[in-house]
Amino acid sequence: MPSENIVIRNCKMLDGHGGVVLGSECTGGIRNVFVENCEMNSPNLDRALRFKDNAVRGGILENVFMRHVKIGRVGEAVLTVDLLYEEGAKGAFKPVVRNIALDDVTSSGSPRLFYIRGFEGAIVDQIRVSNSTFTGVTATDVVQHAGLITLDHVTITPAKAAPSLNSIPSPAQ
Repeated sequence: MPSENIVIRNCKMLDGHGGVVLGSECTGGIRNVFVENCEMNSPNLDRALRFKDNAVRGGILENVFMRHVKIGRVGEAVLTVDLLYEEGAKGAFKPVVRNIALDDVTSSGSPRLFYIRGFEGAIVDQIRVSNSTFTGVTATDVVQHAGLITLDHVTITPAKAAPSLNSIPSPAQ
Protein backbone atom coordinates (compact mmCIF):
# COMPACT_ATOMS: atom_id res chain seq x y z
CA MET A 1 0.00 0.00 0.00
CA PRO A 2 1.34 3.46 -0.81
CA SER A 3 1.49 6.21 1.79
CA GLU A 4 0.25 9.31 0.01
CA ASN A 5 -1.43 12.70 0.38
CA ILE A 6 0.01 13.39 3.82
CA VAL A 7 -0.10 16.88 5.38
CA ILE A 8 2.13 17.80 8.35
CA ARG A 9 1.24 21.32 9.48
CA ASN A 10 1.88 23.57 12.50
CA CYS A 11 4.01 21.03 14.38
CA LYS A 12 6.98 21.42 16.70
CA MET A 13 9.66 18.73 16.42
CA LEU A 14 12.28 18.19 19.11
CA ASP A 15 14.43 15.13 19.82
CA GLY A 16 14.79 12.15 17.48
CA HIS A 17 16.23 10.83 14.22
CA GLY A 18 14.47 13.53 12.22
CA GLY A 19 11.69 16.09 12.26
CA VAL A 20 10.04 14.38 9.29
CA VAL A 21 11.38 10.94 8.28
CA LEU A 22 10.17 9.00 5.23
CA GLY A 23 11.16 5.30 5.00
CA SER A 24 12.59 2.86 5.79
CA GLU A 25 9.52 0.82 4.82
CA CYS A 26 8.46 2.32 1.52
CA THR A 27 7.97 -0.63 -0.84
CA GLY A 28 4.49 0.66 -1.72
CA GLY A 29 5.85 4.17 -2.30
CA ILE A 30 5.52 7.43 -0.43
CA ARG A 31 4.24 10.43 -2.37
CA ASN A 32 2.55 13.79 -2.05
CA VAL A 33 3.81 14.79 1.39
CA PHE A 34 3.34 18.42 2.46
CA VAL A 35 5.22 19.86 5.46
CA GLU A 36 4.46 23.48 6.34
CA ASN A 37 4.55 26.01 9.15
CA CYS A 38 6.63 23.79 11.44
CA GLU A 39 9.44 24.43 13.91
CA MET A 40 12.35 22.06 14.54
CA ASN A 41 15.04 22.67 17.13
CA SER A 42 17.09 20.49 19.44
CA PRO A 43 20.70 19.43 19.91
CA ASN A 44 19.18 15.92 20.02
CA LEU A 45 17.36 16.20 16.67
CA ASP A 46 19.50 14.61 13.96
CA ARG A 47 17.90 15.99 10.76
CA ALA A 48 15.02 18.15 9.61
CA LEU A 49 13.87 16.09 6.59
CA ARG A 50 15.14 12.53 6.13
CA PHE A 51 14.62 9.93 3.40
CA LYS A 52 15.89 6.41 4.08
CA ASP A 53 15.65 3.48 1.69
CA ASN A 54 17.76 0.75 0.07
CA ALA A 55 17.76 -1.82 -2.73
CA VAL A 56 16.16 -4.52 -0.56
CA ARG A 57 13.04 -2.41 0.02
CA GLY A 58 13.04 -0.28 -3.12
CA GLY A 59 10.05 1.97 -3.63
CA ILE A 60 9.50 5.49 -4.88
CA LEU A 61 9.58 8.50 -2.57
CA GLU A 62 8.37 11.51 -4.53
CA ASN A 63 6.59 14.84 -4.46
CA VAL A 64 7.65 15.99 -1.00
CA PHE A 65 7.22 19.70 -0.31
CA MET A 66 8.49 21.57 2.76
CA ARG A 67 7.73 25.27 3.18
CA HIS A 68 7.66 27.94 5.87
CA VAL A 69 9.77 25.84 8.26
CA LYS A 70 12.08 27.26 10.94
CA ILE A 71 14.95 25.06 12.02
CA GLY A 72 17.06 26.05 14.98
CA ARG A 73 19.61 23.32 15.47
CA VAL A 74 19.94 19.80 14.09
CA GLY A 75 22.86 17.39 14.46
CA GLU A 76 23.53 16.18 10.88
CA ALA A 77 21.82 18.09 8.07
CA VAL A 78 18.69 19.91 7.01
CA LEU A 79 18.02 17.35 4.24
CA THR A 80 19.29 13.77 4.39
CA VAL A 81 18.76 11.20 1.65
CA ASP A 82 20.33 7.86 2.64
CA LEU A 83 19.90 5.09 0.07
CA LEU A 84 22.75 3.15 1.68
CA TYR A 85 20.57 2.65 4.77
CA GLU A 86 21.15 -0.81 6.33
CA GLU A 87 21.58 -3.24 3.34
CA GLY A 88 22.25 -0.35 0.93
CA ALA A 89 22.81 -1.41 -2.69
CA LYS A 90 22.62 -5.17 -1.90
CA GLY A 91 19.19 -5.91 -3.35
CA ALA A 92 17.09 -6.21 -6.49
CA PHE A 93 14.84 -3.15 -6.12
CA LYS A 94 16.01 0.28 -7.24
CA PRO A 95 15.14 3.03 -4.74
CA VAL A 96 13.94 6.36 -6.17
CA VAL A 97 13.82 9.76 -4.43
CA ARG A 98 12.63 12.58 -6.69
CA ASN A 99 10.81 15.88 -6.85
CA ILE A 100 11.68 17.25 -3.42
CA ALA A 101 11.17 21.00 -2.83
CA LEU A 102 12.11 23.15 0.17
CA ASP A 103 10.86 26.75 0.09
CA ASP A 104 11.19 29.44 2.77
CA VAL A 105 13.18 27.20 5.10
CA THR A 106 15.59 28.75 7.61
CA SER A 107 18.17 27.09 9.80
CA SER A 108 20.44 28.69 12.37
CA GLY A 109 22.59 25.77 13.49
CA SER A 110 22.76 22.85 11.07
CA PRO A 111 26.19 21.41 10.29
CA ARG A 112 25.26 21.19 6.59
CA LEU A 113 22.36 21.66 4.20
CA PHE A 114 22.67 18.31 2.36
CA TYR A 115 23.73 14.82 3.33
CA ILE A 116 22.82 12.75 0.25
CA ARG A 117 24.15 9.22 -0.34
CA GLY A 118 22.87 7.33 -3.34
CA PHE A 119 24.52 4.57 -5.32
CA GLU A 120 24.92 3.64 -8.98
CA GLY A 121 21.53 2.63 -10.40
CA ALA A 122 19.49 4.34 -7.68
CA ILE A 123 17.78 7.65 -8.45
CA VAL A 124 18.06 10.84 -6.42
CA ASP A 125 16.86 13.68 -8.65
CA GLN A 126 15.01 16.98 -8.87
CA ILE A 127 15.80 18.46 -5.47
CA ARG A 128 15.00 22.17 -5.27
CA VAL A 129 15.70 24.64 -2.47
CA SER A 130 14.40 28.20 -2.87
CA ASN A 131 14.02 31.40 -0.88
CA SER A 132 15.86 29.93 2.09
CA THR A 133 18.65 30.86 4.52
CA PHE A 134 21.01 28.53 6.35
CA THR A 135 23.38 30.05 8.92
CA GLY A 136 25.89 28.53 11.31
CA VAL A 137 26.97 25.86 8.81
CA THR A 138 30.05 24.00 10.07
CA ALA A 139 30.64 21.16 7.58
CA THR A 140 30.82 20.53 3.85
CA ASP A 141 27.73 19.11 2.14
CA VAL A 142 27.84 15.44 1.21
CA VAL A 143 26.34 14.60 -2.21
CA GLN A 144 27.01 11.18 -3.79
CA HIS A 145 25.25 9.71 -6.85
CA ALA A 146 22.62 12.42 -7.18
CA GLY A 147 21.06 14.08 -10.22
CA LEU A 148 19.74 17.62 -10.48
CA ILE A 149 19.92 19.78 -7.35
CA THR A 150 18.81 23.40 -7.76
CA LEU A 151 19.32 26.34 -5.37
CA ASP A 152 17.37 29.52 -6.11
CA HIS A 153 17.73 32.56 -3.84
CA VAL A 154 19.49 30.54 -1.15
CA THR A 155 22.01 31.94 1.35
CA ILE A 156 24.41 29.60 3.15
CA THR A 157 26.59 31.23 5.82
CA PRO A 158 29.34 29.39 7.71
CA ALA A 159 29.45 29.47 11.48
CA LYS A 160 32.61 31.56 11.35
CA ALA A 161 34.35 32.67 8.23
CA ALA A 162 38.08 32.03 8.22
CA PRO A 163 40.18 34.93 6.96
CA SER A 164 41.61 34.43 3.52
CA LEU A 165 45.29 33.55 3.48
CA ASN A 166 45.77 35.76 0.43
CA SER A 167 44.13 38.87 1.82
CA ILE A 168 46.06 42.10 1.87
CA PRO A 169 45.18 44.32 4.80
CA SER A 170 43.52 47.61 3.96
CA PRO A 171 45.93 50.56 3.92
CA ALA A 172 45.76 52.80 6.99
CA GLN A 173 43.77 55.94 6.36
